[in-house]
Amino acid sequence: MQKHHNIIVIGGGTAGIMTATQLFKQDPNLDIAIIEPAETHYYQPAWTLVGAGAYDMKKTARPMSSVMPSKATWLKDYVTGFEPEKNQITTKKNGDLSYDFLIVAPGLVMDTTLIPGLTEALDKGVACSNYINPEYTWEVLKKFKGGNAIFTQPTTPIKCGGAPQKIAYLAADYWRQNGVDKKTNVVFATPGSVIFGVKEIAKTLMEVIKRYNIKFKPHYAPVKIDVDQKLIHFKYVGPGENLCVINEDHALQEKILEGSQFSMPFDMLHIAPPQRTPDFVYHSVLVNEAKWLDVDHGTMQHKKYANIFGLGDVAGLPTAKTGAAVRKQTPIVVENILRLKAKKELSPEIYNGYSSCPLVTGYGKMVLAEFDYKNNFIPDPKLKQMLVFDSSKESWRLWLLKKYMLPHLYWTKMMKGEKV
Repeated sequence: MQKHHNIIVIGGGTAGIMTATQLFKQDPNLDIAIIEPAETHYYQPAWTLVGAGAYDMKKTARPMSSVMPSKATWLKDYVTGFEPEKNQITTKKNGDLSYDFLIVAPGLVMDTTLIPGLTEALDKGVACSNYINPEYTWEVLKKFKGGNAIFTQPTTPIKCGGAPQKIAYLAADYWRQNGVDKKTNVVFATPGSVIFGVKEIAKTLMEVIKRYNIKFKPHYAPVKIDVDQKLIHFKYVGPGENLCVINEDHALQEKILEGSQFSMPFDMLHIAPPQRTPDFVYHSVLVNEAKWLDVDHGTMQHKKYANIFGLGDVAGLPTAKTGAAVRKQTPIVVENILRLKAKKELSPEIYNGYSSCPLVTGYGKMVLAEFDYKNNFIPDPKLKQMLVFDSSKESWRLWLLKKYMLPHLYWTKMMKGEKV
C-alpha cells in the first residue's frame, strides 16, 4: 500500500530542517517525512574561512541525525520525480509517496560541465573552489609564490553570491602578510556589472579592491578553461559597446565590444562552479523557464500547485541564495501551510526578499550586506547591541559575528526551530 504523510519535506539542508522543526514547534502531532540521503549536515557559510585557514573544516560538519527532528520520519532516499496532479512523488527506494503538503528544499547542485575544462581543472588540482573543497583552496594559497591569481564566478545564480570575492580579499591579505603580494597580480572577474548590488556596500568594497590593488573586471563571464596551457577564456557580456570600463588604475578607459573573447594565463585559479537545480527538479513540471522552482516571491507557494511550497537555494527568487534568506523564508512557509491545513487563507505576511551576505574583506575584517528584493540596504537593528553602528563599513566585531556567533546561532537556535 502506498505510504502517505501529512507533509513531505524534500531536503535535509538548512531550509528543510528549519521548516520541519518550526512546524513541529507549532504542532507536535504533525506527520512529517524528511527525504535526505546524506549522513552529514554541513554549515557551509564557514567554508570561506576554511579556504583561508581561519576555520577548521571538521567543525562545519555534524551528523545529519543530530539536526533531524526526533519526531520526523527520516527517509534516507532520493526523489526521482513529481506527480503533483496526484499529490505524490516517486523515490528510488520507497516507491511512490503521497502527501497533503509538499515542501521542496533540496538545495542546488554544482554543474562543472557547464564550463568546458572546469571538471578536468578541478580534478587535476589546476583550479580550486571553496564551493567544492575549501581545504584544498587553503593548500593552494599557502603554496602560492606569485604570478597571476584569478578569482571568478559563473553566469548562473550561485549560493552566497559574495563568496567568490571574499576569498579574493582573504588571499590578497594573506599574501600581503607573507610578502607575496609584490610578485602577484590579483584579478577578480565577474559577469556582473558592479562589485555588489547594494550601493552602500559597493562603495566600501571598491575601497577594499583599491587597498589590495585587485584588478576588477566586470562583465567578464568565464567560458572555458585550458588545463594544459593554464589559460582561462572569458567572454565580455557587457551592454553593447562599452567605452568606459574603469580598469586597474581606476582612470583609463578601455573599449570593449559585447561578445569579445579574451584569455588570461593563471598561476592560481579560484572559481565558483556553475550551479543549477538537481536533475529531478530541473526536469520536472515545477520549474520556471530558468529551471528554478516556480514559487510566488512573497508567499513561497508554488504558482500552479497550491499545496506545494519551495524555499532555499532551489527557489526561483530574485535574491541572494543564503542561509540568512532561508531564516526569513521559513516562518512564511510554516505559517502558510498551517493556515491551509486549517482551511484558512494565506498569511498577509510576505517574504520581502531579505538576504544577507557577510563579506569578509580580510583577516579580522568584515562588512555585512543585508538587503531586500530592491537591493535596499536594511541592517538589523540588533547590530547596535554589538556596537556596530554602520555595517557597511569594515569591522572586527562583524568578523567575530561571522566566525563565532553565527555558527553558534545556527547549530543551537536555527536548527532547533527557534526564530532568530
